[in-house]
Amino acid sequence: MNLMNRLNALLDAKTTPLVVRAHCDLPCGVYDPAQARIEAQSVKACMEKFNGSSDPEFRVRATVIKEERAELVKHHLWVLWTDYFKPEHLAAHPDLHDLFWKATKSAGEAKKTNDVAVGDRLLAEVDALAEIFWATKK
Repeated sequence: MNLMNRLNALLDAKTTPLVVRAHCDLPCGVYDPAQARIEAQSVKACMEKFNGSSDPEFRVRATVIKEERAELVKHHLWVLWTDYFKPEHLAAHPDLHDLFWKATKSAGEAKKTNDVAVGDRLLAEVDALAEIFWATKK
């Protein structure tokens, strides 16, 4: 029986569908808040470099990189929020939604400013989310 015939036979078979349950989209271990933290550190570093330079071209480059990294922070946080965290995590950590909201808002604010205090706040919020994340992994 060639491959096409076997595939057709499998598709035509009256089999009971296999039901699979998993906590995450993939087996646990693929999610990690470290990605968001690395990007948040880059955001802060770009702010510091921007503030430490008077070269207009350098400042433009620092701003572009900072904005890209801030967008990546948001992306990595949203992946955690939408793909990893589940209702039982929210029940155990009632401030989880608010922390995600604040962190993604801080990432958005970081795109509009070179105030290092915003970078510090973003890092603190990402760290708070990481702490909850690791508590759920125990």
